[in-house]
Amino acid sequence: MFSLEKNHQSARLGCLLAVLALTASTALPADKSSEAPVAQNATGGSAVFWGDPSDIAARDLFYGQGGKAHEPHGPFQFEKEDLNGSNPKFVVHDRDGVEWKVKLGLEARPETAATRLVWAAGYYVSEDYFMREIQIDGIPARLHRGQKLIGPGGIAHNVRLKREDEKKIGTWQWDTVGFAGSREWNGLRVLMAVIGNWDLKDTNNSVYRKAAQSVYMVSDLGASFGTAGVSWPISRAKGNLTSYSHSKFIRHIGPDTVDFQAPARPGFVRIVNPKAYFARIHLEHLGRNVPRADARWLGQLLSRLAPAQIQDAFRAAGYSPQEAQAFVRLLEDRIAALAGL
Repeated sequence: MFSLEKNHQSARLGCLLAVLALTASTALPADKSSEAPVAQNATGGSAVFWGDPSDIAARDLFYGQGGKAHEPHGPFQFEKEDLNGSNPKFVVHDRDGVEWKVKLGLEARPETAATRLVWAAGYYVSEDYFMREIQIDGIPARLHRGQKLIGPGGIAHNVRLKREDEKKIGTWQWDTVGFAGSREWNGLRVLMAVIGNWDLKDTNNSVYRKAAQSVYMVSDLGASFGTAGVSWPISRAKGNLTSYSHSKFIRHIGPDTVDFQAPARPGFVRIVNPKAYFARIHLEHLGRNVPRADARWLGQLLSRLAPAQIQDAFRAAGYSPQEAQAFVRLLEDRIAALAGL
């Protein structure tokens, strides 16, 4: 027979579990964006997701998709803050009148490297460049975010600049996009595991209008090259060579499918924020049940990259030569594991 105190504890536990279950039922759907997701071909014209990188062995991963011709030139003129997402960002114009979105903080380096590898595999990305130091004129005396990252005279260090001359027309959802289930869609899931990008919520997927095409891409790759899932302190989870080297890549290999570790569920300690916790759990399926043939296809494609090309992606992101070489070795191991499936 339970005591009255034990009954009270059981009742409290039951209430807590009920609340968590209710939270889970409302948090499991994909994150909603303030912009309505765009269905394939909904805007007219063709929708593109991937293009055959027949020149992959010759692609310049130092300058990336934009090439040297599109790299930014300072000084930069402040335009406005961008309060979306979790990292400090603002919009600037360079001396040529080109508009750029500046991202400061932990994601600047890993995102720059990630965009180059994703582009090398044939997927669409924004034109990103990393700069160790930029000067921003006209920056306000007080910013909503990132104040400590701006020095005297509007100097900012270690920033990523994303070219902003294309029109974003919406977002897309992993499970309902018209490309879902294709070899290329599965390949993108695998590629996210290769780079360890655990932040795969739908709001990080964008559709851009380019001429007569709707271009679909994973537009936020900053949570890469760290742990396989969100962790604390957050500096372990993004652009951390030690964390990436110790993170598990392949979770399970079955007869026909393979499961990857990223995106991993958060530690149970993060249940203090039930909504975010269950939303993260919902993302796990994106790394599960990938056809082995599709994972092998992606590995064979990436195996056409030379070590020097991969190293260039990390050099472009401001990593030291020693760090870049270490990242190359880790990526080569992951690529070989895929190609051998």
